[in-house]
Amino acid sequence: MSVYEEEPPRLGLRMGKRFALAGLLIVLLTAAAVSSAVLLEVKQDVSFFQSQSTPIEGIANVLDDVPPGQPQTILLLGSDRRFSDAKTDPVRSDTIIVVRLDPDKKATAIMSLPRDLKVAIPGVGMRKINEAYANGGPRLTVRTVRSLLGIPINHVVNVNFGGFARAVNRLGCVYADIDRRYFNDNSRGENYAVIDLKPGYQKLCGQDALDYVRHRHSDNDFVRAARQQEFLRQAKAQFGLGKLFGDREGLLKIFGRYTQTDISEKNPEAIFRLLKLAFEASKTPLREVPFPAQDTSDGVFVEISPESLAKTVKRFVEVRGSDTTKKKSKKKRKIKKRKSLAPGLIEAKKEGEDAVLAMDVRIGGSLGLPVYFPRVRVARGGYSKNSSPRSYEIYDRNQNRYRAYRIVFSLGPDEVGQYYGVQGTTWKAAPILDNPTDEVIINKRTYKRYFDGNKIRMIAWETERAVYWVSNTLSQTLTNNQMIGIAGSLQRIGQ
Repeated sequence: MSVYEEEPPRLGLRMGKRFALAGLLIVLLTAAAVSSAVLLEVKQDVSFFQSQSTPIEGIANVLDDVPPGQPQTILLLGSDRRFSDAKTDPVRSDTIIVVRLDPDKKATAIMSLPRDLKVAIPGVGMRKINEAYANGGPRLTVRTVRSLLGIPINHVVNVNFGGFARAVNRLGCVYADIDRRYFNDNSRGENYAVIDLKPGYQKLCGQDALDYVRHRHSDNDFVRAARQQEFLRQAKAQFGLGKLFGDREGLLKIFGRYTQTDISEKNPEAIFRLLKLAFEASKTPLREVPFPAQDTSDGVFVEISPESLAKTVKRFVEVRGSDTTKKKSKKKRKIKKRKSLAPGLIEAKKEGEDAVLAMDVRIGGSLGLPVYFPRVRVARGGYSKNSSPRSYEIYDRNQNRYRAYRIVFSLGPDEVGQYYGVQGTTWKAAPILDNPTDEVIINKRTYKRYFDGNKIRMIAWETERAVYWVSNTLSQTLTNNQMIGIAGSLQRIGQ
């Protein structure tokens, strides 16, 4: 068995633009879709936005002013209910995201803060950061985040998750690559969110999409944040600016009903300046800045050292994009071979044949989907037997039917929430296959590679009858050589 060793593409193509701005997308979708020819219409939308949006009471005096034309930092908060409902049932913020719009840096920075992060909440003490919302709503959360990061907060958007589900439905649902089986029905007396999703590439609508991005109880905050980023990256790739602009009034109504924001209290000129800033930022890649917190010894909190926090904030404020003026090379490159396996991979041909034999008999013949499995796998963990391998049908937006299957691999209990997979389908025009970073030749096959920064998140290969791909874990745990080695080992039973 040979493996393949190479450097990431020299142009470093940032095709995986992460888009964790579900609420901000609806607020600023107009700006992202316009040119100077329709600025008058945008100004009319500003007035409509103000009439639909709900302001946050008393928020203005805790936010920082920003001069026209300067970068702006926006705090996004996600929860089940409005803070006004907390009088009878305290609400904690489920999602805390900081976004920095600065088109001069050629990138828009985004950073998720773990909800269990141990912080000093003004007037309360050392608590989990999401308790700031329960004790003082968006106002106290703004003060807490500003104190933690030491940077100005210019705007806040408080998103109710019911709006997320309705926005997904309004857009016609999202095709998403589901990494594993997700199931919980609280039949044993638990008190977790209910979810029922099987692995594989599929169409997710409102409630299922919300259940997927919010799932946490068998993962942790870090895996959950990666799942949200990946889902919203796929959503952003599927909806063109024309669709968003054409349906902006309906989406703005959803925004008005399910969010609160300080932006609606601004004068039209201030809102318009923010829209123009967002438009400029929409032309640059989103760059996620990881927040490297660690679990505390008692498992109650996660925490970050002052030194690590300072470095992380510096990366967030100073984030820069790559030179977007360079053109992608269309030339296919051959990848050099090595005689040994990539570190961390092992031979597992018989194990793979045994795992997919029954599925191959079922769908590989008259149903027209040949089953390919990898001859190698990552040494830790192994084949997941929870709804895997799975064969099923998938429909495109025109209701054309395709065959599909998914094989799921776990990295084991020591790596919580880390699953990679092999997908096959007769749907050769699936949206996930759009916009590959580059193409390479591996052992006479042409593979399309999809990068997040310098990490391969997916690698695909097409035959006359179907298309196959290997998906990395949500946290991009597998190395590039491991991804290439697994993809290069795909074969049919008996070959």
